[in-house]
Amino acid sequence: MAHIAIIGAGLGGVPAAYGLRKRLGRAHRITLIGSSPYFEFTPSNPWVAVGWREQEQTRVAMREPLAAHGIEWVEQLVTAVDAEHNVLTLADASRLEYDYLVITTGPKLAFEEVPGLGPDGHTQSICTQAHAVHAWEQYQQFLRDPGPIVIGAAAGASCFGPAYEFAMIVDADLRRRKLRDRVPMTFVTSEPYIGHMGLGGVGDSKGLMEAELRQRHIKWITNAKITAVSEATMTVTDHDEAGKPRQEHQLGFRFAMVLPAFKGVDAVAAVAGLCNPRGFVLIDKHQRSPKYRNIFSAGVCVAIPPVEVTPVPTGAPKTGYMIESMVSAICENIAADLENRPAEAEATWNAVCLADFGDTGAAFVALPQIPPRNVTWTKVGKWVHLGKIGFEKYFLRKVRTGSITPVYERYTLKLLGITSLKGSES
Repeated sequence: MAHIAIIGAGLGGVPAAYGLRKRLGRAHRITLIGSSPYFEFTPSNPWVAVGWREQEQTRVAMREPLAAHGIEWVEQLVTAVDAEHNVLTLADASRLEYDYLVITTGPKLAFEEVPGLGPDGHTQSICTQAHAVHAWEQYQQFLRDPGPIVIGAAAGASCFGPAYEFAMIVDADLRRRKLRDRVPMTFVTSEPYIGHMGLGGVGDSKGLMEAELRQRHIKWITNAKITAVSEATMTVTDHDEAGKPRQEHQLGFRFAMVLPAFKGVDAVAAVAGLCNPRGFVLIDKHQRSPKYRNIFSAGVCVAIPPVEVTPVPTGAPKTGYMIESMVSAICENIAADLENRPAEAEATWNAVCLADFGDTGAAFVALPQIPPRNVTWTKVGKWVHLGKIGFEKYFLRKVRTGSITPVYERYTLKLLGITSLKGSES
């Protein structure tokens, strides 16, 4: 009997645990390791940060659902990975041996790269539910004395969609509260243009997203590097196409939310030969470490090069649909290894994204996610907003019952009227 340990109980780890159990049956031991008792549905965080969701509505206590499927649950941080001897060290100093390791930790949030950035500084975050709850607390104070808002993404960020979503959702929320006329809004991003999203754009995402921001009276600064944040001022330098500083802006704010750049988590980044200099796990086309053949990885923690060089550094996002594809490949390849067959499964890395704008939304399809692409299009409408609400409920229900793969494919293809993602649309 092999023991498969999974580090990280988020959008990659929980599907990996359920997917491996389904693929392998009860013949092998599976352990999922998470730092909290809950699976937290990260895409709901923008709603939590404006009070549209309670935290309890967007998470699932995992012990009982996992136990029902014969999956062991360890609620601890992993403090060290001994990849040479196949041993994990946990926060309580206990050790856990494994035969296969699946790394789905998500990122370390690099707030420290910009002085004053982050919840411990002067800006808010929606990267975790704890951050979103803190943002909601600060937002309630802001509503009592509104003023300028700055929302955006720092240099090196690779996750731009939630920043756009949050800007639109805050705009919609302020209009509902009859406060929008009192709140100048600015969107600050390291992208070379609005709608780039770390993907080189998707269809006419540039025109679409610029139109959305204009309609909502949200100003923007692109090619922007946030250099410092004080209690009420953000220092931002925008750059020309050659990457040379062009103009420095002092943006006053009463509320700010900025997505940081990502790194790999410390315990994983410390393993010799496993990661790139930023701490992201190096993988081959089968999601496998080239150096440690019993280690696989999926999600935000894997190393993917930027789509293109940009004047201010940007990274490539790892979307939910893409993560699901990675996880499915891992499940098949571990099964193949256990059966003494070569690993052949590969992730498709297609992107199907539903972006909520508070009272409307946009759907983006990029096949594959990294250009050149076979299919690329965008569609806008209130049905996307409603569809994302429905997807939240659908996904959390699947987490509770353990029938989670392939949840993105089943839901989004049906919603968008696409029969398959093999390079054509119907």
